[in-house]
Amino acid sequence: MKTSLRYMALTFLAATLVWAAAEEGFISLFDGRTLDGWTLFDKGQKGRGYVVENGMLVCPQDGGGNLLTEKEFSDFIFRFEFRMEPGGNNGVGIRAPLAGDISQTGMEIQILDHDHEKYKGWLKPTQRHGAVYDMIPPIADALKPAGEWNSEEIRVQGRLVQVTLNGVLITDADLNTVKDPAVLKKHPGAARTSGRIGFLGHGSRIEFRNIRVKPL
Repeated sequence: MKTSLRYMALTFLAATLVWAAAEEGFISLFDGRTLDGWTLFDKGQKGRGYVVENGMLVCPQDGGGNLLTEKEFSDFIFRFEFRMEPGGNNGVGIRAPLAGDISQTGMEIQILDHDHEKYKGWLKPTQRHGAVYDMIPPIADALKPAGEWNSEEIRVQGRLVQVTLNGVLITDADLNTVKDPAVLKKHPGAARTSGRIGFLGHGSRIEFRNIRVKPL
């Protein structure tokens, strides 16, 4: 029995050390109680914006807009967990300014329940979950069914953008491969080297937790 307990303790310690190493250098962006450190931009008609519920950052159905960090980041790793309702739609703004449509003035990583019935027949590859919105499609799909928690990591370094969802690399994008003049004209934000990180609400309920960033 003692040997078994000692083995379990060592196993737990090893797992804890691996987790701690993986999280080294990360800074929490959400305290679970307030929206300190965030700025709500362009909430439009969605009067509630974002709210805090049970330790989660929530975009309610009657909320939305762009909730962006007060600080700016250049190269970084952004980690968070999210859970959405069926047909849910949101996004992650990266290198974003406090101006315009973030998917164009900055960049947007799509958050979307892309297999929902209401998107069938018209959704473009560059609109699926994990896409650099309207520019570069994902290369894989690891999205869990609506109502389940997903874990996501977005790594932005120079001209490279990688999205890992539930341990699977779903987007491996080199912004230098975008050559279409019409796309580049529509998305001048792709040339930005720094900006804010945030969530881009679109009138559906999305819950977020464990939001943290590691500057590179």
